[in-house]
Amino acid sequence: MKMLPLTPAGQTPVRALTIAGTDSGGGAGIQADSRTMALCGVHACVAVAAVTVQNTVGVSGFHEIPPQVVADQVRVVVRDIGIGAAKTGMLASTAIIEAVAGVCRELGIGRDGTIPLVVDPVAASMHGDPLLHAEALEAVRTTLIPLATVVTPNLDEVRLITGIEVVDDPTARKAAEALHALGAQWAIVKGGHLRTSEVSTDLLYDGDTFREYTAPRIATGNDHGGGDTLAAAIASALANGYSVPDAVEFAKEWTYRCLAASYDLGAGHGPVSPLWRLHTSPASTPVTG
Repeated sequence: MKMLPLTPAGQTPVRALTIAGTDSGGGAGIQADSRTMALCGVHACVAVAAVTVQNTVGVSGFHEIPPQVVADQVRVVVRDIGIGAAKTGMLASTAIIEAVAGVCRELGIGRDGTIPLVVDPVAASMHGDPLLHAEALEAVRTTLIPLATVVTPNLDEVRLITGIEVVDDPTARKAAEALHALGAQWAIVKGGHLRTSEVSTDLLYDGDTFREYTAPRIATGNDHGGGDTLAAAIASALANGYSVPDAVEFAKEWTYRCLAASYDLGAGHGPVSPLWRLHTSPASTPVTG
């Protein structure tokens, strides 16, 4: 696959920002975002929105960071360091969503600004444990998604946000249209959770054209952090100047390789792993997208 550019040693690399929750087990959240960004050659900045108590078998609790502190983390990073793209993950509450949306508008982050924003509207863990207060779904619909350069929900999140149960290609297209109608510039409906299909097809829609990105389905239970990894890879590519379709194409293959390299961890679901990148030869990784 074509890799993102690697900055020569000693020179400042491309920067991206993740605004999300932690994962104490290290498989998802800010840890997965930072891991992917680093192995894509991107310097990862972070704004912690929540601290979760979790391992490979579930989430037993989470603590929200005060909304102003979340916004201030974003503000000081962007004003000092500068970023080429940002992504959101677990934002937990209406107050945090509103604070993040406000600072993004202030700093030109989002579909109408100069810095692209990937919105991963995290609502629950892969085990079904809630990571978003139920009343915050309306803020996701009306405040967060309208800022998105691209929104990347999984099928459970699609159902919660749009009310559409995706079971096949026609319902996936209907869901993509509904997400776009909420204000996202581009909408992805991910097919990874559609277990009845032999392939995993992600559908990208911009209000005019549907694009499909397909990969073989990998039979593994070790898929923790897959959604975070895809969104972080999209953000990394956008920070490098890729178009949204090209960024999604890159991220789809990146995530497929991370799934193929996933490993057992603890008693539950292990993580997808970008560590495969450490075993590739720099000579085999072109730096143009």
